[in-house]
Amino acid sequence: MSTDHNDGFPPIADYAFLSDCETCALVAPSGQVEWLCLPRPDSQSVFGGLLDRSAGVFAVMPAGVTVPTQRRYLPGSMVLETTWRTPTGWLVMHDSLSVGAWTGGSRRPGRRRPPGEFIARNVLLRVITCIDGEAEVLLNCLPLFDYGRLSGSWSYTGDGYECAVVSCDGFDPELRLTTNFQLGLVQARAYSRSSIREGEGVFAALSWGDSAPATLDEAHAQSVETAKHWRQWLKGGTFPDHPWRSYLERSALTLKGLSHAPTGAVLAAATTSLPETPGGERNWDYRFTWIRDSSFLLWGLFTLGFEWEAFEYFSFLAETVAGGDVQIMYGIDGEKDLTEHTLDHLSGYGGARPVRIGNGAYDQKQHDVWGMLLDSFALHVRRNRLSQQLPRAAWDLISRYVEEAIAHWQDADRGIWEVRGDPKHFTASKVLCWVALDRGVKLADDRGDDDRAERWREVADQIKAEVCERGVDDRGVFKQHYDADALDASLLLIPLMGFLPPEDERVRATVLAIADELTEDGLVLRYSVHETDDGLSGEEGTFTMCSFWLVSALSQIGQVERARALCERLLSFASPLELYAEEIDAKTGRHLGNFPQAFTHLSLINAVMQLIEAEKR
Repeated sequence: MSTDHNDGFPPIADYAFLSDCETCALVAPSGQVEWLCLPRPDSQSVFGGLLDRSAGVFAVMPAGVTVPTQRRYLPGSMVLETTWRTPTGWLVMHDSLSVGAWTGGSRRPGRRRPPGEFIARNVLLRVITCIDGEAEVLLNCLPLFDYGRLSGSWSYTGDGYECAVVSCDGFDPELRLTTNFQLGLVQARAYSRSSIREGEGVFAALSWGDSAPATLDEAHAQSVETAKHWRQWLKGGTFPDHPWRSYLERSALTLKGLSHAPTGAVLAAATTSLPETPGGERNWDYRFTWIRDSSFLLWGLFTLGFEWEAFEYFSFLAETVAGGDVQIMYGIDGEKDLTEHTLDHLSGYGGARPVRIGNGAYDQKQHDVWGMLLDSFALHVRRNRLSQQLPRAAWDLISRYVEEAIAHWQDADRGIWEVRGDPKHFTASKVLCWVALDRGVKLADDRGDDDRAERWREVADQIKAEVCERGVDDRGVFKQHYDADALDASLLLIPLMGFLPPEDERVRATVLAIADELTEDGLVLRYSVHETDDGLSGEEGTFTMCSFWLVSALSQIGQVERARALCERLLSFASPLELYAEEIDAKTGRHLGNFPQAFTHLSLINAVMQLIEAEKR
């Protein structure tokens, strides 16, 4: 477990991630739920202690102990098990966002996809059992609504002290706390204290539906069923018999947990405004879905055998981009307006301000989007048996996107990293426009559309020629943009996306230059903040996704031993629960940025699978 602290905030890597594929929560080692947004993961927070210690928590913990003996996920699941040793006894707690089998009934509002392996019960369930001696257990439930701005008021339901509801004007749905504790209520807080002996247990179920357990036995059964459903889902994947299998399985579970089952979208991360620079301003809301992630997401899902999840995500993607202009990101229900606001009343994690909701980059022009989009379509058609034959409407849509790439590839943009400085002619953006043409050509060839294939091939050749002329410096290394010789980790996409073969000397020189010159203690930076006008101040950590990209690229150019050494080092930086944030401070190993980060786990899957295959060869 990490030891660094930030003004009372646990290290980012020490949080546990819970999900029911309709919302998600983060649990601190102390037993406090410090992040939960309802009813969706991009809704207002109910427990916002992650971003301000006075913005709401839900604690179930032993009295007098704040550091657990052990934390782990039950194998193959998203059920968190925490073991506590107190001066008088031992306790084991299981935390989950409950899921269960779909048994039919009315369609849930807002769902565009039918339930799959399981469906959310809309219950945050906490079950704690004494396994030796005796111990005192505390409960403190303090929901504060609208990111901590509004307090609720608790009242009992029924004849006893075991169930209460909290009401807050303007918040829906109603929150109900069901437990075998004897609850005390004071304004916005529900609290209790209970002594339990060996073999005894207590539970607390916070629900926003009608599926909360009413007894301890029902709570145990629901927790066991939740773990069983997650294991059943994971059995549907195909994983190599390899020492790194656990990282692949946890990454798959995390990606599933970041998916939004009602629509098929996948969140970039579960949080907003966890800082990329400790105490700094690089704090963004990642509770949206990025087109940039789509190609790697589909590749990862297909590689691990999750074809249905790939189909669900692609259905969301195709449906969302079909109408109007394509954006770089969308809300998880396809929302287009993601206007950014600051929450000035929140102190921020470790004092990092501003705290932001929404994301001002949503209307930026980033021309890499066409390549990622077309690569997703091509990958989907090639790998998904339900989509081998493209209907006319789908082909017209693909053709439109290829033409958009043709129309924009010569324009400056903000680049894949969404810099807030002046637009530039970013090399990676040009490369991704080439990808759009290349994939379009392949699809046109398959369809027998020879006229389009020939015209698009000519433009693709034109793009490649210009990039190879203007995007390479005097030493034969690809550079960040046409007007400067700075390096950029996005250039690792040149071999990964097939722009040039790994044997090309310029590719090899670029990969090795990034490995040697754009790293801190061997971990990759996106770019040098001193050479790039990103419109922001301060440093940032190394981008873990880019470090995994480097593993893949080194594998491709034949540097397998170096790739393995880097991969082993990256895996050693995983959180105690094998999760990753966006960045790592190379000097301390501290995780930075939003958590857990989908793109990091996607790049882990890609890198590990490519390295395993390279070592076989």
